[in-house]
Amino acid sequence: MINPSIEKLLLAQLNKMSSEQQQQVLDFAQFLAKRKPVVMPGKALRSLAGTISHEDAKIMLEASEEGWGQADLKAWCNE
Repeated sequence: MINPSIEKLLLAQLNKMSSEQQQQVLDFAQFLAKRKPVVMPGKALRSLAGTISHEDAKIMLEASEEGWGQADLKAWCNE
């Protein structure tokens, strides 16, 4: 079922796009709909525990905290 709020926002964005861009959105939506989620049991995940060094984990945490909620829209657009 479509979330009415999302549908409204999505339609507003689609109305601003060219036919080619709208087709890209449709293609991506169809790709997502066909894709089956990858499920990994918790037992398998436990084997990954401790595989990231403390230093690397700290760098990743700092990077996520610095950039949280920020997006470079120009990097996502062809403008």
